[in-house]
Amino acid sequence: MFKKIRNAITSQLATALLYRLIRAYSWTFRIKVENEDNWLTHLKNGGTVLICIWHQQFFPAIRYFKKYQKYNPSLMISKSKDGEIIAGVAKRTGWHPVRGSSSRGGSEALHGMIDRLKTSRLSGHVVDGPRGPSGIVKSGVIRMAHTTGAMIVPFYAYADKAWYMNSWDKFMIPRPFAKVTLRFGEMIKFDPSENNDDFEKQRLHLENIMRPELRG
Repeated sequence: MFKKIRNAITSQLATALLYRLIRAYSWTFRIKVENEDNWLTHLKNGGTVLICIWHQQFFPAIRYFKKYQKYNPSLMISKSKDGEIIAGVAKRTGWHPVRGSSSRGGSEALHGMIDRLKTSRLSGHVVDGPRGPSGIVKSGVIRMAHTTGAMIVPFYAYADKAWYMNSWDKFMIPRPFAKVTLRFGEMIKFDPSENNDDFEKQRLHLENIMRPELRG
């Protein structure tokens, strides 16, 4: 029991420290935001929005996305040990982590995301996470959009100077004082369909829109 308590405290302290480091490091970025007004207006007028991002590009957005905490948004995060750390950071950013992924607890997490999206009307989703393959949009995002009536908003992050990690997604970390552009794509509405061919066409359509924006 003592070991569990100690590990929990250590984990919380480590996550708090990591969050502070990310915030401090991100303040060095020179951030430019593009095309944010359209989907925010839709949200404020009662619409539902699902922001979609590649796993490669979520790091540059962590500090800026704290801006949306007043909407009580959600984000699906895996049940892995790495996911535990990311979930802790997400909580401190004001995003509610829904734990699960395609490989573990996926169905439960998907239903949790749908329930919260119906209530808060804003969620984020890493479309190829948590383990790829890179550039392949998984089907959960389409199911969420169908069930909630959400507008899908692709999101991309670019940096004029960045490191790309030796990982499955070539994870991007902007260098200190980099010029970082956070760009929202146009809203996409997918009508629900029981036809598997239509469902796959919608998934591929989103994938074809987003894939050219991968970097590295």
